[in-house]
Amino acid sequence: MNIFKTAILLTGLTLILVLAGEYFGGEGGALLAFAVAAAMNFFSYFYSDKIALRMYRAQAVTRDQLPRVYAVVERLTGRAGIPMPKIYVLPTESPNAFATGRNPQHASVAVTHGILALLNDDELEGVLAHELSHVRNRDILTSSIAATLAGAITLLARMAFWFGGVERRRNGGMIGAILMLLLAPLAAMLIQLWVSRTREFEADASGAHLTGNPYALASALEKISGVSKRVPLAASASNAHMFIIAPLLSGQSFANLFSTHPPVRERIQRLIGRPSVLGAGD
Repeated sequence: MNIFKTAILLTGLTLILVLAGEYFGGEGGALLAFAVAAAMNFFSYFYSDKIALRMYRAQAVTRDQLPRVYAVVERLTGRAGIPMPKIYVLPTESPNAFATGRNPQHASVAVTHGILALLNDDELEGVLAHELSHVRNRDILTSSIAATLAGAITLLARMAFWFGGVERRRNGGMIGAILMLLLAPLAAMLIQLWVSRTREFEADASGAHLTGNPYALASALEKISGVSKRVPLAASASNAHMFIIAPLLSGQSFANLFSTHPPVRERIQRLIGRPSVLGAGD
């Protein structure tokens, strides 16, 4: 169901691009904006893993240095039928984790010092299964497509308003042009966020299926959410969607509407049928 929903949302982004292109610059305008956005995201798609790992000072670890994580990941990748990813540790006490890489053959999984200290073995397995599900589901590719479409819509609206929509504004279309300038990028951003939320639900479900223990992942989500509020991880908006729990963004507001992650209580509800394991919740 979540895969179908993602396809519908990506189709919605495409339709917004087509409509915005027709309004402002015709087919040529839409194609130009798409080409520019695609070129911008091409670099991100191939190098976002290296950028993110450097940004958070991730340190590669060997099997001897972190046998606990290696044992879990090897077991899970065997079940999932994907190659063993590279393992990294982030030097922060804030509990979190993320996976990155354009496909299962070029994947990395990173965990923080904080999450290793916080979770028991079953909960850690649930988190790693969630992250490996992102890898198996090729969510980096899905996110890149969504980012390209949303970026193309935003570029098209801005470029066309200032350069290509002069004649339309002279003919009395100023209000319509301003509305398109504001609403098309907003709609694209919201759909992009919903794509990210949908992929989080899918990774939760896939990870729980992979371990056969949804309660462990639900418990991990609740623990991480509670501690990360007291020990937040400052992150960039460009890669906040990668983490298993939404990290702190500077100037963050309207958290639920503009978050890349669904509420933790809703994620737990879908996993175990109630919104809390420990009685606290998000």
